[in-house]
Amino acid sequence: MRRTITTVAILASFAFFLAGCQTSQGGRTYTPGQAQTALEVYYGTVLKVSDVTIQAPQTGGGAVAGAVVGGVVGSTVGSGRGRRLATTAGALGGAAMGSAVESSAAQKAALEIEVEMDDGRILVVVQEKDDEFAVGDRVRLIKSPDGTHRIRQ
Repeated sequence: MRRTITTVAILASFAFFLAGCQTSQGGRTYTPGQAQTALEVYYGTVLKVSDVTIQAPQTGGGAVAGAVVGGVVGSTVGSGRGRRLATTAGALGGAAMGSAVESSAAQKAALEIEVEMDDGRILVVVQEKDDEFAVGDRVRLIKSPDGTHRIRQ
């Protein structure tokens, strides 16, 4: 039982570590490399705003962690052949559940914002949904030296 609790605690810590590795892609979040750096600013008018989802790539870590936890929990059930079957079923079920949890955690609500720039160009920027935009809003398009863009009020 102590082994099961230790394994679950280690895997939970791993899951929290992975969740913390995700970076923000919103209009209000800057990387350390963008701080105290001159950024280009352009002005325009919002033409269209659509809700979208940013899906981070799957690492497989959720499936692996789920399989280990499921296998450990399954191994505590029964004995002999029954224990092997329970371990296998636990590992398979845990892998499926871990993969689903990882997929869900890797999704972020976002906006696709279409802007007509003052010079006539039309640009589209996708960023996390951390601000509200409406058609007709005057906005700033901020361009970083690394080529990333963000839209702000």
